[in-house]
Amino acid sequence: MNGRLAPEAGAAQARRDEQDEILKRLEEDIIFGRLAPGSRLVEDALMARYGATRHFIRQALVHLERTGVVRREKNIGATVSSYSAEEVRQIYEVRELLTRQAALMISLPASPELIERLSAIQARYCRHADDGDLRGIHETNDAFHIALFGACRNPYLVRALQDYMGLTLPMRAKNLADPAGLKISRQQHDMMIELLRGRDSWALAQLCVEHMQFSKTDYLARITPPKRPEQTN
Repeated sequence: MNGRLAPEAGAAQARRDEQDEILKRLEEDIIFGRLAPGSRLVEDALMARYGATRHFIRQALVHLERTGVVRREKNIGATVSSYSAEEVRQIYEVRELLTRQAALMISLPASPELIERLSAIQARYCRHADDGDLRGIHETNDAFHIALFGACRNPYLVRALQDYMGLTLPMRAKNLADPAGLKISRQQHDMMIELLRGRDSWALAQLCVEHMQFSKTDYLARITPPKRPEQTN
């Protein structure tokens, strides 16, 4: 009996691994701008793009809809989430409030264990950046911030922050592929670790808020049409 179950379990795990890979590839194509905001996500086209079944594609779209990366609208179907300039400002206002509060609640000087954990994540982040590994950059960047804000010791606040990190993912992740934005991100991570060794909670909180500004400004610049020069007679 065990001999019959083992192959079935292996096949089930293989299907889960395949679905996870499809989900990651679709998410990457969205958050790194290969599928532009507002683009329709047609199931047949996605099946051909990823070599996946309709069932896998639908499950991936459902998951991404829950995280806010994808929207579903009646008579339109699934599209890559897009936001107006005002929506971006409002979303970031809330994320900045949550970020500042979480940072202020971290006890300083931070424990050696937290500093060691963040330093290890930062080292992996820098390796992925040097290698140009976009998935690795994205995953270690989020891991860094989740570990940092986890030190506020309020799991409900951390959960709210994670929700807004997901909501802003299409706005901020493309910035991680930009050399200038990535350089700033790396430098600011190092500064955060250094501030954790001191006692200035306000400086840490302000840096954490400033850390978001490059990606917000970049996204707003991308979605705001350039002003047309005024004509003179």
